[in-house]
Amino acid sequence: MTPDSLDAPRAIHMGRNALEVEARALAQLAPRLGDTFAAAVKAMLTCTGRVAVMGMGKSGHVGRKIAATLASTGTPALFIHPAEAAHGDLGMVTPGDVVLALSNSGESDELNAILPVLRRLGIPVVAMTGRAESSLAAHADIVLDSAVAEEACPLQLAPTASTTAQMALGDALAVALLDARGFRAEDFARSHPGGALGRKLLTHVRDLMRSGDALPRVSPATPFTELMREMSAKSLGMAVVVDAEDRVQGIFTDGDLRRLIEQGCDLRALTATEVASPRPRTVGADALAVDAADLMEAARITVVLVVDADRRLLGAVSINDLMRAKVI
Repeated sequence: MTPDSLDAPRAIHMGRNALEVEARALAQLAPRLGDTFAAAVKAMLTCTGRVAVMGMGKSGHVGRKIAATLASTGTPALFIHPAEAAHGDLGMVTPGDVVLALSNSGESDELNAILPVLRRLGIPVVAMTGRAESSLAAHADIVLDSAVAEEACPLQLAPTASTTAQMALGDALAVALLDARGFRAEDFARSHPGGALGRKLLTHVRDLMRSGDALPRVSPATPFTELMREMSAKSLGMAVVVDAEDRVQGIFTDGDLRRLIEQGCDLRALTATEVASPRPRTVGADALAVDAADLMEAARITVVLVVDADRRLLGAVSINDLMRAKVI
């Protein structure tokens, strides 16, 4: 068959059928979660070591993802290849660990070969299998039923619905565990400092704000011409009006300048306090940068001032600062 001869309607039908088969498999899986699922969660929650996830073939690929999800949601975990475990990597499993073993058939030779050793070591084994009467189930302390009625593969050969069920069951374990641990968004961010969520939850205003000489500020009596020089020199599109104790009295922005020009005002005769907006938007230095971004969006402004509890000026954050930090 060539690409030009593809039967497009049939391809769409096959794709939809695969999704429907896998959706049914997950729908049938949910009611089967019960006491054994709770026992598996408890075993992983109370273990003093790590969850060692094992699986061969496609189950191994799923196992790697489950281990990664567990680790990133507060449950220490790693993946160990069963074949490598039989040749030395079993030493990675230590007292206090729990093994999560995946095999749809429950008859993986490489996995079953190390199960007696794990039992002698006193390592609890949680099995995730589609056959309750399998060798894996017989050696396990806890058995999670991941059986599916059919594969999405029309030949009933390629692991499809069965691996989807394994993946979803692994996610279910991770979600139940993170809830039991009281795992928060802040905890997730700490394990993902390089990601977008990490930047949003770990970056504070104080990390981004401009301060000191980089901040355009003038006194209330500053003539308009000097105000404009200060704005131009600091390139923030605004200047802050402060009193002798550095308390914020107002802000003058590019937008304010445009409005005064439209009104035909004699700008040269005005002072900073006469042209400034008296109630600028402010945040604290300890606020999250994403909160400053939300404030800018809600108020339709491009800069927000940073002040202390007495409204003394500490700095300013612009929308460009937030974009450079990839907070937005």
